[in-house]
Amino acid sequence: MYQTILFDLDGTLTNPALGITNSLIYALRKFKIEVTDKKDLYRFIGLPLQDSFEHFYQFSRADSLKAVAFYRDYFRHKGIYENEVYQGIPQLLEKLKKQGKKLLVATSKPEEFAIQILKHFDLYNNFDFIASASMDGMRRQKGDIIAYGLAAAQISDRKHDIIGARENNLETIAVLYGFGSQEELEKAGAKDMAKTVADLRKILLS
Repeated sequence: MYQTILFDLDGTLTNPALGITNSLIYALRKFKIEVTDKKDLYRFIGLPLQDSFEHFYQFSRADSLKAVAFYRDYFRHKGIYENEVYQGIPQLLEKLKKQGKKLLVATSKPEEFAIQILKHFDLYNNFDFIASASMDGMRRQKGDIIAYGLAAAQISDRKHDIIGARENNLETIAVLYGFGSQEELEKAGAKDMAKTVADLRKILLS
C-alpha cells in the first residue's frame, strides 16, 4: 500500500518521557521554576522546544533560547538515554524493510540527537533518511521537517514524465541530452533544464 513511510520519533518509535521531563526540569530550575508533577511536562513531547517554552511558560525569545540550551546540555549527556523503544517496533521496522519500503524519520529533535537515539537502540539502519529540526531553529515546525524529508524531484527527458511528476506535486528537472526537445519539455512545465550531465550535477549538488 504505502511505499514511503515517515515515522515520528518521540511517542511513536520510542517513549522518551523520562529523559524529556528530566531535561525540562533541569532547564526550568535555571529560571527558578519548580515542577510539582512531571506529567504536566508531557505537553512538550513531540513539539518544537523553543515554541513550547514561549507558549507554556511565556518565555521571551531570548529566555526560550537559553532554556533550550540548558535543556540540551542535560539531554545530550543523560536525558537521551532515559528512553525506551516501544514493544514490537524493531520487528515492525525489520518487516517493512524486508518488503522494500522506504522508511524515514521526521522528528522535531535535532539530527544529532535523533541519530544518537536511533543508533543507541539499534534502529538506525532501518531508515533511509532522517528529517529533523535544525540546531539553529530555522527548521523546527513539523510541516517544514516533513517537507524536508519528502523533498523529491523527477529527472527525465520526455514530457509524459514531467507531466506525471507535476500531477504528483514533484519538482521536475528535464535533461536535454536524451530524446525530448527543449520545446517539448518547456511546454510540459519542467522547472529546471540540464543540457548535460555536468549541468544536472550542478543542479542536484547546489
